[in-house]
Amino acid sequence: MDGFSEGSPVYAPFFGVMGATAAMVFSALGAAYGTAKAGTGIAAMAVMRPELIIKSVIPVVMAGIIAIYGLVVAVLIAKDLADDGKYRLFKGFVHLGAGLSVGLSGLAAGFAIGIVGDAGVRGMAQQPRLFVGMILIMIFAEVLGLYGLIVSLILSTKQ
Repeated sequence: MDGFSEGSPVYAPFFGVMGATAAMVFSALGAAYGTAKAGTGIAAMAVMRPELIIKSVIPVVMAGIIAIYGLVVAVLIAKDLADDGKYRLFKGFVHLGAGLSVGLSGLAAGFAIGIVGDAGVRGMAQQPRLFVGMILIMIFAEVLGLYGLIVSLILSTKQ
């Protein structure tokens, strides 16, 4: 079998590649949704209160951080990928789990940040004291993606 053993089949790297792909794609989808949803709220709010635009960009920045989580995990997985016959099936499954963990939690966090950011900046146009509450809620949404990153980092270091 050309240097591949039973524990290291030729298709084992496929699961690692899918893990890196899932990490990047799902976290980028969450970040894109969060950016778009919060951005529409900023545009609507800016008509009434243009002086609050800079403060209102925070949800967009927080949504963008979600994509960075996926990028970090995708790079860590990609550096471990090898086509030398030593990449074990277990490692491929662990990398798939790591990618799905950060990707799907990033997708959920991006959705939450987008919805809260949209409603928060629109509400802030009417009552500026909502700013602190909006930030706190978005921090709790962001930490969902951080939990996925932590689990992914732990998984990706498994041998």
